[in-house]
Amino acid sequence: MKLAWQNSDVLDMPTLGTRVTAFDGLTEVPGGYGARLAWARDQAKVFRTEFAATGTPDSVTTCDLITLPYPTKFGLFRASRAIAPFLSITNRMLVVRWAESDGRKRVLLFEPSDHEPGQNTPYFAALIRRTPGPLQSLLTTEHGTVLGHLARLGIRPEDVDYLVFDHLHTQDLRRWVGTTGPQRDLGGTVTPAFPNAKVIVQRHELLAMSQLHPLQRPWYQPETYQDVRPDAFLPVDGSLILGPGVAVVETPGHVFGNQTIVLNTSTGVWASSENVIAAECLTPEHSRMPGIARWARTWGQEVVLNANTIETTADQYNSLIVEKTLVDRSQTDPRFLQFFPSSELTASWANPGTSPTFTHKEIAHS
Repeated sequence: MKLAWQNSDVLDMPTLGTRVTAFDGLTEVPGGYGARLAWARDQAKVFRTEFAATGTPDSVTTCDLITLPYPTKFGLFRASRAIAPFLSITNRMLVVRWAESDGRKRVLLFEPSDHEPGQNTPYFAALIRRTPGPLQSLLTTEHGTVLGHLARLGIRPEDVDYLVFDHLHTQDLRRWVGTTGPQRDLGGTVTPAFPNAKVIVQRHELLAMSQLHPLQRPWYQPETYQDVRPDAFLPVDGSLILGPGVAVVETPGHVFGNQTIVLNTSTGVWASSENVIAAECLTPEHSRMPGIARWARTWGQEVVLNANTIETTADQYNSLIVEKTLVDRSQTDPRFLQFFPSSELTASWANPGTSPTFTHKEIAHS
């Protein structure tokens, strides 16, 4: 399948920000995944010190988008003993604002999911077809839209500089970045909602989407990228500091081109991605959910993955240790870390055994 950025120079575009070198050489570490884990943990400590010295952004605001069902066997990979086949997760967007050294204001949206067309992702489309309509409405709650939240915050769409996703599973970006040709399902050529925004994405993921592996196909919508504006994408290689207290860190595993947003705030350092779905999955010894602490203790695992694709599981585990090392402890409950899942486990009466021990619900900084 030919995608928009093929036969264009988008993959050769210059990157932005300040390149992070702390994790250079990870794939060349001799001795296998265990040796890479130890190396990555040490390098995360190095980067944490460097990053904390960059300052803080002007503000971070959390916006709830949608709560929906998700298979327990994916979200609490191998560890859960809950009887519920599904749990609930809440997708949230972070709005991050900062000023450049020359005074220019920047606005970054992390995980601004357009959840309506996202339902066409093959896995979720098949799940929806098998679920009766009344049950769907009981299990799904829409909290707000990306554009609605921005209007409430007084941010004009044309003032948004960057769109960032930890990876492009389920994402249909046509309404956000526009198309170069008519779209039958959207009523014609799409005018971009965010005309000035660039999508920061790891180059690895853009390249992989043109020839997906069978393990990847249920989770992507590559056909929606055939006519998107190629100049809306800003491919990057590895980790970058984007502004004071704002970084994108490459965290491969969940997908090859996974990335994590790292933020330095008034409460310390936070990280956000979908590598896990609950803060307690980074300190499973403190989890009260059935099976989690026992599984971690039995198998000597210090994290519980969100593993719906299992592209490279050991890499994902190692990336989680990087995230775990970078962040501070919660000021609300120091047993848990300031890791904010971009899709956070949410208690639901319909899913016994999956109520989280602890939830963040938001990152707030101003």
